[in-house]
Amino acid sequence: MSRRTSGHLATSGDVLRLIRTGEAVTRVDLGRVTGLSRPAVQLRVGELLERGLVVERADAPSTGGRPPVRLEFNAAGGVVLVAALGASRTRVAVCDLAGREIDGRDFAIDVEEGPEVVLPLLMDTWEELLGDRPHAMVRGVGMGVPATVEFAEGRTESARVMASWTGVVIPPLIRARFDVPVLVDNDVNVLAIGEHRGVYPELGDLMFVKVSTRIGAGVIAGGEILRGALGAAGEIGHIPVRDGGGVLCRCGNIDCVDSVASGTALLRELREAGRDVKTIADVTKLVRAGDAGTMAIVREAGRRIGEVLAGAVNILNPSVVVLGGDVAEAFGPLVSSIREVVYRRSTALATRRLRIEPSRMGSGAGITGCAVMVLDHVLSPDAVDDSLTHRPAVV
Repeated sequence: MSRRTSGHLATSGDVLRLIRTGEAVTRVDLGRVTGLSRPAVQLRVGELLERGLVVERADAPSTGGRPPVRLEFNAAGGVVLVAALGASRTRVAVCDLAGREIDGRDFAIDVEEGPEVVLPLLMDTWEELLGDRPHAMVRGVGMGVPATVEFAEGRTESARVMASWTGVVIPPLIRARFDVPVLVDNDVNVLAIGEHRGVYPELGDLMFVKVSTRIGAGVIAGGEILRGALGAAGEIGHIPVRDGGGVLCRCGNIDCVDSVASGTALLRELREAGRDVKTIADVTKLVRAGDAGTMAIVREAGRRIGEVLAGAVNILNPSVVVLGGDVAEAFGPLVSSIREVVYRRSTALATRRLRIEPSRMGSGAGITGCAVMVLDHVLSPDAVDDSLTHRPAVV
């Protein structure tokens, strides 16, 4: 059914939603579902055809006479620009209106170089990836960044990671070159959105936990990302653990799980134990070689993460906990320890149907999540109606 009820006529944005979801794929279907007259349906479909959001296919099944024309969402009718920023690795891409990547590029950049260096690089890369496509085809921009984000404003908040970005409101800086809606969120939130939409769309409640240079979580509740009042939901990395040894966290507190069980913490502990490790790849070699001391430190990190996740599982009761990030993906013993502690320390009801799974999409979830985030916004009925009112058609 259309979102418009009790006498409110379905708009062009509503009609597009019905076509996108497959609820109505012919003009007759649209009239039946919305209650609109034939001329009203024709007017709204005409607007969507002119804007390149819908195309016609003359291959619908016939019930006698001329086959009805099928209406189809035109994923090629525009593009969105997306970027998944990491502490040291970033992927930039151009996606179609179905969220599929058209072209993309990976590169290493230190986000600590600041917005005045990183943002121009992102925008120049988007320009290159766009090629001959005009700016008029760009419908929106979506970004994930490794910092707490006040989502409504797109403002990055104070953090040791991306400290040079503290208080920066990103959207206006992007809109100076690409005058479209710009949405910015925490990197783990967009990973959660991507994994949810790409792998578990049928589930309403999911928690994505990233164990990498840092530890964080993104929470899907009731099918939607849970951001909290100001965007700080999911900051499990700053929940303290017992017997952490008094380690000072980058947030200023003591024994946060991020400071004692993240990839950074693993490298620190192993170096203190006399192991020559510079990267997570070095740790992986020691684990594969069966180094007992390394295995013990990795398992202890898993135990600490598991204790924090057990509390989160009791509060949120997700259907699935997805473990991602290069540390979680590299170390089976860490994941096993997490599973063991979560199932032991969470309530029986919260774990009755709980699955704890590795990420299936890997880093690709970030690009998908950024695309979904911006597409859900720019293709919402209200946004489509506003664009039809205020912007010229794409030619």
